[in-house]
Amino acid sequence: MSDTVASEENVNVSDTKQKLELQTNIQKVSACERHICVTVPRTDVERYFADEYGGLVTEAEVPGFRKGKAPRLLVEKRFRREVAERVKNALVIDALSQVNESGDITPISEPDFDYNSLILPDAGPFVFEFDIEVRPEFAVPEWRGLVIEKPVREFTKEDVDKAVQRILASYGDLEPIDTPAEKDDYIVAKIEFKDGDEVLSEIEEETIRIRSVLSLQDGTIGNFNELMIGAKAGNTIKTELTLSKDAPNEDNRGKTVTAVFTIKEVKRLVTPELTSEFLEKLGDFETEGDFRDGILDTLKRHMEHEQHQKTRRQITGLLTESASWELPPNLLAKQSEREFRRSVLELRRNGYSDEEILSQKNFLRQNSAIETAQALKEHFILEKIAEVENIDAAEEDYVLEIELIAAQNNSSPRRVRAQLEKAGEMDILRNQIIERKVIELISENAKFKETPFEFEDKDEEALDWAAGGFPKIAEATEEDLKAVNREIAERKMINPNAKVT
Repeated sequence: MSDTVASEENVNVSDTKQKLELQTNIQKVSACERHICVTVPRTDVERYFADEYGGLVTEAEVPGFRKGKAPRLLVEKRFRREVAERVKNALVIDALSQVNESGDITPISEPDFDYNSLILPDAGPFVFEFDIEVRPEFAVPEWRGLVIEKPVREFTKEDVDKAVQRILASYGDLEPIDTPAEKDDYIVAKIEFKDGDEVLSEIEEETIRIRSVLSLQDGTIGNFNELMIGAKAGNTIKTELTLSKDAPNEDNRGKTVTAVFTIKEVKRLVTPELTSEFLEKLGDFETEGDFRDGILDTLKRHMEHEQHQKTRRQITGLLTESASWELPPNLLAKQSEREFRRSVLELRRNGYSDEEILSQKNFLRQNSAIETAQALKEHFILEKIAEVENIDAAEEDYVLEIELIAAQNNSSPRRVRAQLEKAGEMDILRNQIIERKVIELISENAKFKETPFEFEDKDEEALDWAAGGFPKIAEATEEDLKAVNREIAERKMINPNAKVT
């Protein structure tokens, strides 16, 4: 016979109804940071031990005794270490849950502490400390009766014509030309980004449309068309750009670097004719009129998106005027990717093209700290209004959002939902739904002043590339692997059902 301990399925200490008699000391480190010291009295510690041993005595297998027949003192002595670990685990989980439910803080991240360093004493209270990021404390600003500008427009035939040409261009063919490049032609080039003689990054071959601006993840070339008009195969064209303070490669942030374009070829776009065969290729359009009606619907959705965005910017701008609290850099770094994904999801919902989305992605990457700080302040305020007004996301809200995203991306709602769940973006979608509902509520109680809606023509080409390169990933050492394994073990201790990736 071997020594075994009853499985956690048989005994679940966290199901106990009785609350812990916690003593909690919360220290305010900054507007969004708290240091918390939790003290669990010895009476609770002993109660948890008693619960564990109570279930274990009937299940434990001890040499020389039938299952469940060993004396309690012998069981306690033999399994003391295993039971102590389980009691510590249960106490930490229940204590953290109780702190969260107390209403004293509103966490926005997981507690930061080293589980393995926690010691459950043989006598006296169990004390542990941790740091956590929280929503700042503030009074809800007055949001009723705001005066807001609303952009409106009656779309014309010319608006639809321009949109049709943009769609036809996305299905066009690029044909090589021997004449010098003109505005809106394409160059095929090798690109090197250099800091002096050091090559920071390079693209062996890229096809780029000649527009006024060329944006990258970490910088912008503002006179791109002036540089490239007149270019021919064999030309080498150099220019400089300054990398953003939020560039992916921290070592190169803020540097002014040289971009070297070696032109391999010049091409010109030839767009297809709008024939019945082409309409079939585009989708369920029987006539050109049906296609143009579809384009008009998309333009209206774009305007609705811009109306929503402008309304949101005005509302949140007014609401965050008094939000002077500083946000810690580590919080901004962690939340920047979340805000990035939220913005992309919003654009997908409203039918923006991949090209337009990439341009917005690059803008967010270049200004991630500023954009994330503003977005977080907006989120905190809108979330608090939602709590006060009992606003939440219902299943039908998820269904509608997913159907809109699916329709704009020629996909099925089931597939889109599966993709969102796999990417862990359902909570982002939830926040998006709630924030939109709050904006709608504020809008219903606002006074609107109509202004002309104008399309924003950025005349920008975007590359999904960082001129300053990407952070180098060091090869994992044996110590690194041990650290990862320790972290996994800690996460499993805190939550045995956690998915570890």
